[in-house]
Amino acid sequence: MFLRSLLLLFILLLPRPVYAMHIMEGFLPLGWAVFWTVVSLPFVVCGVWSVSRKVAQHPELKMLLAVSGAFAFVLSALKIPSVTGSSSHPTGVGLGAVLFGPLAMSVIGSIVLFFQAILLAHGGLTTLGANIFAMAVVGPYAAYAVYRLSLRLRASNGLAVFLAA
Repeated sequence: MFLRSLLLLFILLLPRPVYAMHIMEGFLPLGWAVFWTVVSLPFVVCGVWSVSRKVAQHPELKMLLAVSGAFAFVLSALKIPSVTGSSSHPTGVGLGAVLFGPLAMSVIGSIVLFFQAILLAHGGLTTLGANIFAMAVVGPYAAYAVYRLSLRLRASNGLAVFLAA
C-alpha cells in the first residue's frame, strides 16, 4: 500500500507542460467570460456565507483571514520564470484552504485576483470569472483534497499541510 501511494505521489509530481495562469484581459469571447463568471459565482456566494458564519462564531479569525489573503496576494505576485519563456507562480490558496476550508478561500482568492487585475495587470476584469474558477475554486478544493487524502493515508499533520500548500 505504501509503495502504491509513493508511486502515485511520484506520478503526480512529474513535471509536465502546463499552460495555465491568469487569462489576460480581452482573451475570452463575451459568452465564455459570462459562462465562467456564472460557474464561479455560486462558490463565491457560498464562500461569503461560510466566512460570515465562521467570523460570527469566532471574531478573532478576522485577522487570520486577512493575513491569509495578504499571504496569497504576495505569494502569487512572485514570478518564477519557466522554460517556455512564460512564467508561473505559487498561489498561496492551499494553506488557507487547510486553515479555513475551500469555500472561504474561494472568497479570499477572488479578492486577491481582483486586486491583482486592478493593481498588477495580472489577468483582467472580463476574464475574472475564469481566473476565479481556475485559481480560487479548483486550487483550494484540490489542495484540501490533497490534505484530506494525506491524512487518510496516515501522514502527519505537518506533512499533509506541506503537501497541500
